[in-house]
Amino acid sequence: MNILDLLYPDRCPLCDTARPINETGVCPECVKKLITIKGPFCEKCGRPMEEEGKICGECEASNFSFDGGKSIYTYASVSDSIYRFKYMNRAAYGKTFGRLMAREAADWLEWIKPDALVPVPLHKKRLIKRGYNQAKELADAISEVSGIPVADYLVTRLKNTVPQKLVGKNGRGINMKKAFIVRENVVSFKRIVLIDDIFTTGSTIDSLARELKDAGVKEVFFLTISRGGT
Repeated sequence: MNILDLLYPDRCPLCDTARPINETGVCPECVKKLITIKGPFCEKCGRPMEEEGKICGECEASNFSFDGGKSIYTYASVSDSIYRFKYMNRAAYGKTFGRLMAREAADWLEWIKPDALVPVPLHKKRLIKRGYNQAKELADAISEVSGIPVADYLVTRLKNTVPQKLVGKNGRGINMKKAFIVRENVVSFKRIVLIDDIFTTGSTIDSLARELKDAGVKEVFFLTISRGGT
């Protein structure tokens, strides 16, 4: 054990305890608390449904620009951990969650065969305040396991938007309108998977997917740790 291990010990992202943990990065007691979202799923947004091969009412009404997506764990089982990950300087959680996401979504990623992973960018003010982009931490860890490259340089966030959960349903699209700009030539990217911590309303993912498609990307999917309301 070196000095860095003593100063920055591994922590289980579920209980935040510094302790020896297994290869998953989660202590044995907490692994049992992780609840994966079970299908059938909406073919568009991944919402749990009662029947296979269906699109949920929200997707039918919203005409989302993204082509599909997957969220791994129920929000109830990881909500406290995600809060610490984003707001309590627990950037290291990204490595554990990213590896878990890569493992749980391995077959799905093999089916999608994306050219790149694109973490949802933070506005520069929020990035400076937080010190890291949690989506980038996740993407780097997923890439390490899957071998899919990270292309975080493609997109910049122009608007320091209000969190979607604080905006009424009718204002979410307006809040995210022109929030992102594609900075690089994307014509070589036919299929992209966006990476984020949580899928809540779909407005953020949708806005980013629209910009990427307008710039020439053929298909855009998403992968998140969790999904609101589960």
